[in-house]
Amino acid sequence: MSEITAAAVKSFRERTGLPLMDCKKALTEAGGDEEKAIALLRESGRSLADKRSDRETAFGRFGLYFGQGKSTGAMVELLCESAPVTQNDEFIQLANDLAEQLATGPGASTADELLAQPSPSKSGTTLGEQKEDLFNRIREVFRVGRMVRAEGTCGGYSHNAATIAGVLVQVEGGNDEAAKDVGMHIAAMKPSAVSGDELDSAMLDKEREFLRAAALKEGKPENIVDKMVEGRMRQFIAERALLEQPFVKDDKQSVGEYAKSNGMQIKQYWHWVLGEVAAAE
Repeated sequence: MSEITAAAVKSFRERTGLPLMDCKKALTEAGGDEEKAIALLRESGRSLADKRSDRETAFGRFGLYFGQGKSTGAMVELLCESAPVTQNDEFIQLANDLAEQLATGPGASTADELLAQPSPSKSGTTLGEQKEDLFNRIREVFRVGRMVRAEGTCGGYSHNAATIAGVLVQVEGGNDEAAKDVGMHIAAMKPSAVSGDELDSAMLDKEREFLRAAALKEGKPENIVDKMVEGRMRQFIAERALLEQPFVKDDKQSVGEYAKSNGMQIKQYWHWVLGEVAAAE
């Protein structure tokens, strides 16, 4: 077996980003063949990840793919063990690569299906291998959580400060900035549906009954109770239906009016908060 030189180890370390001793050991076992050494590192990393699979992944971020001129959009939740990793450039790249491949590839119904597909940013590497290589450098467990792919033009917004949230908005017309503004509004105001017609009918009936009982208890005359209830119901719906909510950046107009002024129609949205069930779809 030929000697593994210090220069070879250094070069391999620059390629993998792993500690020198790990690089030297892998190269030695592979007889100096870098591709074999990478395969060995991935195999050992996979074994270690399996042993750590019960670790909690309470942190993460949302990868997004969207924009005018694109025929699909996507959002993918990527989870990790600690907050600092969510700001790692390679972790951010992996999250966005997952979303891009989900949007532009053949689609996927499970994380395993998506991870088996090519990485958009690393030629000749699958997303799963990209994830394994990152694990070997950071040594944290990563998990792919929720995924959604939307046909048609989409806008998006992600908030990665105190609350980690991601919003994907399916639209017609408009522009990226307007769609981002609507996504920001959704993250802040948490609507329950796009329009009042889409709100849960059982919830509306329950609220209507409550308001009617309250009005009667107040001693309001029967002949005006129904009008009062309907007026209060309009307010109730306006607080929960996206198109009717006062726009967060200009409360003198509704979100629907803002969208219309930008030539944009809001079709659907997905609002996810890390660790919570989706707010609306």
